[in-house]
Amino acid sequence: MRRTKALPAIALFASASLVLGACGGGGGSNNSDGGDSSIAEMATARGESGDSYTAPDTKESDQVVVSTDKPYTSYNNATEDANQSYNTFALVLVQPGAHVLNGNNKYSLNKDVMESIEVTSKSPQVVTWKLKKGVTWSDGEAWDCDDFYMAWFTQSNSAKKGDAKYFKAAGTTGYDLMTGECKDDQTFVGTFSDPYPDYVGLFNNDVLPAHIVEKQTGVADITKLTKSSPEADLQKVADFWNEKWNGFTKELSPGAGPYMMTGFEPNQSVTLERNPKWVGKPGGPKKIILKAIPDPVAQAQALENGEVTVNSMAQPDANAATKLKGLSAQGITFGAGPGLSFEHLDLQLKNPVLAKEEIRKAFFMCVKRQDIIDKLITEVQSDAKPLGSLIFFPKDEGYKDLYADKAKGDSAASKKILSDAGWTQGADGVFAKDGVRASFRISHTDIPRRKQTVELIQGQCKEAGIEVKDDTDSNFLDERVSQGDYDVALFAWSGGPIKSDKKSIYETGGGQNWQNLSVPAADTAFKSAVSQTSISDSLKYFQQADEALANSYGSLPLFQMPNMWAFKGLDRVYFQSYYGALWDANEWQSK
Repeated sequence: MRRTKALPAIALFASASLVLGACGGGGGSNNSDGGDSSIAEMATARGESGDSYTAPDTKESDQVVVSTDKPYTSYNNATEDANQSYNTFALVLVQPGAHVLNGNNKYSLNKDVMESIEVTSKSPQVVTWKLKKGVTWSDGEAWDCDDFYMAWFTQSNSAKKGDAKYFKAAGTTGYDLMTGECKDDQTFVGTFSDPYPDYVGLFNNDVLPAHIVEKQTGVADITKLTKSSPEADLQKVADFWNEKWNGFTKELSPGAGPYMMTGFEPNQSVTLERNPKWVGKPGGPKKIILKAIPDPVAQAQALENGEVTVNSMAQPDANAATKLKGLSAQGITFGAGPGLSFEHLDLQLKNPVLAKEEIRKAFFMCVKRQDIIDKLITEVQSDAKPLGSLIFFPKDEGYKDLYADKAKGDSAASKKILSDAGWTQGADGVFAKDGVRASFRISHTDIPRRKQTVELIQGQCKEAGIEVKDDTDSNFLDERVSQGDYDVALFAWSGGPIKSDKKSIYETGGGQNWQNLSVPAADTAFKSAVSQTSISDSLKYFQQADEALANSYGSLPLFQMPNMWAFKGLDRVYFQSYYGALWDANEWQSK
């Protein structure tokens, strides 16, 4: 067996797309505000050894209930409509990938299911994924190359019906540069049209059971499906992949990892049980119930009362943090630290008010980001500051604060921007021009902190003559955001610790560019960035894209989201920034 070949630092971290709503690169941290020095040690899985991971021997424990902010909704989290962190949290041990990503944001080859990943040619770049023989889904079917082929094909954007896409993939970065082929049941070979150093991030959280699609659509062999296949076959497979894995249907949704999904209560909970077909060493709780409790204070209360064992909070909350920090005498461990998500405001460029650059500039200028952080985030992470980039986190190489002068929280400067552009304040204090008022809504889910954020922005921008309306919708992330149904969207992007996953969000026509942003200079820079092999060259282009986006006034970063979690009665729990608390739940043991 051969280890994954060494690459420049930027190539060690990758993800094909970002997901919604969870709590970078170098901005990640294993420091805890909870006062427990052992928290940092929990960021490394017990099964890690060098650059690989193998599930360790673990004492079996009984049922564990884990709370989270929002519910699981879809078994296929790779579609643009379903894509969100809360699905990732539930599926991380159900759908295994080529790597395990630990709490320090380090990838390790998943040796329970993989033999090796090797660059077998540099020009053109060819990567060979060698799968371990004998791995099966919980229904007994093989976990093998056809599953990798389907993951590539459905996210490669190669099959099109005119200008329309058959497969509504959330992100295509990396897959769209590759031509895939199964050499045999255990060998997938990807040939890249341009160099792609972030290939390590492919096939990590998007490998789905191809045999299910074959049975349900009548397409005999998914590996024979190409962009030239009969339209009827492409449409049948696309219809199933896009839509039929919503929710949970047991016979359609097997597991190939340590756990399989066995129960689903819509908008409430999902149940995982140990997979009897798992090829690795069994361990961890017999059953895990992942339960949605939107109110973080209620989550903390449930932990204190013994109703749950783990609080897994992708949404930091000052009141819940204060409560949990005070429960150490009851055996409750609290952890927090900067994660791989960033809270931000996306402006809808099709909105006739926000299409006007002076409105966008004035809005940015009136938002007092440090005030929001001081009131809502500092209790969770004491050193939190406004984020100055859409591409980089503060500790990343290449980070520059591009928004300090654009978002000063200065109502007088905001007013001047509008006055200079010919807007005048009406009797109600709101600016207007040509019958159009400086008024729009901010849409978000029913997370208490987000409602408080909007309330603060309403007051801040009222001083500047801009009317902000609150639009709270518990289904906003599930149903509306991917349709671009908002004026301004308040949510967080969560991804792996690399930069290429931002491409699908901000490039013109990108699968996750729901705000209809088009910045040609950023498009050009992103295209160059993802095809470099040198870290210095890649960073240069990502910085160019970042600056072009900042100058477009399309998205305002607020802050890097802290991870926040607490637990009792277990030996180890660590909230991994992208995969949540369950990433190593197979290693959990009762104290």
